[in-house]
Amino acid sequence: MDVKRVSYLVIALVVVSSVLLFVKPYVIWREGGERISGEVVVLPEPRLTGEMSVEEAIAKRRSIRSYRNEPLTIEQLSQLLWAAQGITDPRKYRSAPSAGATYPFEVYVVVGNVEGLEQGIYRYDPFNHTLILVRKGDWRKALQKAALDQSWVGRAAVDIVLVAYYSRTTSYYGERGVRYVHMEAGHIGQNIYLQATALNLGTVAVGAFYDDQVAEIVGAGGVPLYIFPVGVPGG
Repeated sequence: MDVKRVSYLVIALVVVSSVLLFVKPYVIWREGGERISGEVVVLPEPRLTGEMSVEEAIAKRRSIRSYRNEPLTIEQLSQLLWAAQGITDPRKYRSAPSAGATYPFEVYVVVGNVEGLEQGIYRYDPFNHTLILVRKGDWRKALQKAALDQSWVGRAAVDIVLVAYYSRTTSYYGERGVRYVHMEAGHIGQNIYLQATALNLGTVAVGAFYDDQVAEIVGAGGVPLYIFPVGVPGG
């Protein structure tokens, strides 16, 4: 092989590597996610400014387990999901930091009481800011039972479930990637907490549940790590 041909090959490899660096998060998400062809709900565009500062939200953040029997608005749900995993950059970077932009999480929502939205289980698509219907019906009580009968899971207007696909991160970082996935769960959870606080809503991080039962309920192939019930505080 002559020198000129080698040079062209090197240039081609550099170009391909550069392209893959930017499209990697999208490819990984598509490969590891559940391919569900259900009804699609287009969410309202998230707001990038609010009435409460970050500092105030941090000061007011609390774990709230008591909720009124009042609905969330679709705008509130949209904002919560964007804070959890929404796209914030043209290169597909998201609202929560992720090791190597591998994005090991899928976000599911068990909807029980949202204005204008049918009860059911939905998967959040951050690239299109949409919800994809997984199954219809009110599954909050089933989720409550799977979560060791924690009543706030069943009473919340919605339950946000974070499901991890470890291989997306461990394929790049090996066993160390498991730690990175758990770190990312914390990043996402704090975003949900602060956004809920800024919206005058309540939430609590729930980690006690039967993994296999929660995964079966939401129809996910990954490992559930967190449930975040969200509702209007009080009751």
